[in-house]
Formats: sequence, C-alpha cells, structure tokens
Amino acid sequence: MNIHEYQAKKLLNQNGIKIPKGKIAYTANEARHAAKSVSAKGPWMLKAQIQSGARNSGHFLEPRAGQGGGIRLVKSIKDLWSEADSMLGATLVTQQTGIRGQIVSRLYVEAYTKVGFTFYAGMAVDRTQATVTLLLANTKDNDINTIAESDPEHILRLPIDLVVGPTHAQTGKAAEFLKLQPRSYDSFYLFLRGMFKTFVANEALMIEINPAGVMKNGDIVALDAKIRLDDKALFRHPENSRLKDDYETEPRELKACKYGFTYHEFDGNIGCIVNGEGVAMALTDLLKRNGSNIACWLNVKGGVDRDKIAAGIKIIATNPRVEGIVINILGGFVRCDLIADGIIDAAAEVGMNIPLVVRFEGTNRDDAENVLKRAGLPLILAYNMEDAAEKIVQSVQESE
Repeated sequence: MNIHEYQAKKLLNQNGIKIPKGKIAYTANEARHAAKSVSAKGPWMLKAQIQSGARNSGHFLEPRAGQGGGIRLVKSIKDLWSEADSMLGATLVTQQTGIRGQIVSRLYVEAYTKVGFTFYAGMAVDRTQATVTLLLANTKDNDINTIAESDPEHILRLPIDLVVGPTHAQTGKAAEFLKLQPRSYDSFYLFLRGMFKTFVANEALMIEINPAGVMKNGDIVALDAKIRLDDKALFRHPENSRLKDDYETEPRELKACKYGFTYHEFDGNIGCIVNGEGVAMALTDLLKRNGSNIACWLNVKGGVDRDKIAAGIKIIATNPRVEGIVINILGGFVRCDLIADGIIDAAAEVGMNIPLVVRFEGTNRDDAENVLKRAGLPLILAYNMEDAAEKIVQSVQESE
C-alpha cells in the first residue's frame, strides 16, 4: 500500500527525521490559510498529493493548470491561491501514472527550505539477500532513475541488520560516499536511524527520501518522502490502514480487495487468475516467452467459494485490455471444483466472448474438469502451466 508524501513525512518525523513545516489543503482557500500558518512571508512549496514519483517533471492535461509540474515554488500568497486553484481537480500525468494520469484532490503546502546539497536515500527489502538494504546516491547532477540506469555503480548499497540497524561504521562509510561535512555526521546518523525505525515499526516494503537535503547548519532534512507499506501486515497496524486512499485505487482493485483477493494491472492483453503470487510470476514469464504480456492478474489465495470465484472472473473480464483469460489453479486449500462452479456462474452472467484457458492441478481436479466439460462452455483445458500459456496466446492470436 502506497501512502501520500505528507503521510510518509509524518511517520518519518515521529522517528526523529526533520521535515519542513507543512499542511494539507483541499481547496485554494485552505491552501492560502495553510501557507500563512507554515511561513508568514514565504516562499512556499506547493505539492500535488498523488501517489506517484516524478511529480515535478509531470504535466497537467488541463490548460488552466498552466505549464508547471506537480511541485511548484510560490513566492506570494496571491500566486499561491491561483496556482492551488488551477491544480486542484486537474489531472497530473507523470512517468509513473501512465497517460491517464491522476486527478489532484489535495495539495501539501510546505515552507520552502533552502539547502546546499541534496541526495537520494532509500531503504527496501532485498528478497535475494533476505535483508533490508540501504541505498544512497548523490543526485546533484542526475536524478536517481538516470543514475540507476546509466551509472548503477554510483549507488551505495549497504545491508542493514534487522536487530542492530545502521551502525556507526556504516554511517561513516555512507557519509564518506556522499562527501558530507563533519558537522552533518550526527544528524546523518539520526537520519539513517530514523529511516530504519520507521521501516521496521511500520513493516514497510520501501522508503524513499528523494531528495534529502543538507541545511547550512549541517542538519539533514527530508524534502520529499515515499513509503510503501506491506498490505499483509496492516492487521497489526490498524492506524496505518486509515492512510489508504481509495480515491487513487482502481475500481477493480477495490472490488478484488473486498473479496480478499490481490489484483494488479499491467500493459499486456492476457488476464490471469491464479492462487499464489509465485504462480502469477511464473505464468507471466511463460506468456512473455510465447510473445505475449499480462494485462492483469488476480490472486484468489485460499478460503474461496463459487460466488467469490465468479466475482473474480467478472473483475478480470471488465478490464478493457483483456483479450483472453487463463485460469491456473494449483488446488490445495482451494478446491478445483469450486473454481469450476464459479466459472460457470460467471459465464452465465457476463458471457464469455473471449478465449478462456483453464488449467487445474490438485484437490478435486478431475471433478472440476468433468463439470466444465458437461457445461459445454467455449473454453480450453490445459494440462500444465506451459500448455496453458501456449494455448491462451494461440487462441488470442486466432481470435484476432
């Protein structure tokens, strides 16, 4: 689950990281009052709150929003009101939102903070090493995306012990890598410790502070922040569940969540229903080998019934990108015959006018296949995952 910048900064500040003074605003008038409360004379930073990076280099679809991006430096209250009014309700398009963009429903009004040096700081779960990795880069000349693509050796990666956290030795190495002045060492150590505390306490998957800034007195301040929380751990953090912004969540994803499913969309043309993220990733690779790409996948997990399965199929079928559906179920906790009943129910309600390939393996597989054969649906049964990937790609091509 992604959260907004202002929410991420609040979590970081609770763990000792310095942030500029700021307030959220939903109207231009609220933005004006917020500006006066965070800085009497300005200037101010006006920031569109959408869950996307690259907001500064983004553009608005509506002409009334002007030529500026989603982050703007404003020097007068009058300009701040007009800028806020033009941005609110407009659609901001960035490299991460896709061409549809996101509607700006709120702004973060922040006191402008002058810094002499900026850098990127990130923390993420490294599944290959079974650890948390700290990532640092000097962003004076290039943004972090350019560095990652062109000069990955200019990113420092340090494995962090989950019990100990960043050590003084690691902090020293990182400070030397970033060429920080000695007056920043203490603040930098507290900064890294604050990131780690925030990461662990909230069971995050990723934290990015981009940029972090070094002020004249040497203190480190988070000028921007992005945090992704682990959905599966939210039951232990009910206070973080309230941070979810359904306004930015795709309707199909919301419906899937209602049934306890996990749903993700991509840029391909094949919809997949699976029971396990590992199965989804394996199927994605097989589709690519056969010259196609995934449009979305729905992970039905365990504890499902025929009604939930039918609902899941309808969610997939309503995605306009989907030109074919493959259902790959490894029956353990999920009974294959329940999946078959759900397929029949969904076909009766919405019709199946696109290719459908089904592969069952596990609990009640034979019963499930017999149920589908008797139903006479226009679907194709596959014998394994490779067979399913080949058949759905071939069927879509033939239907075209």
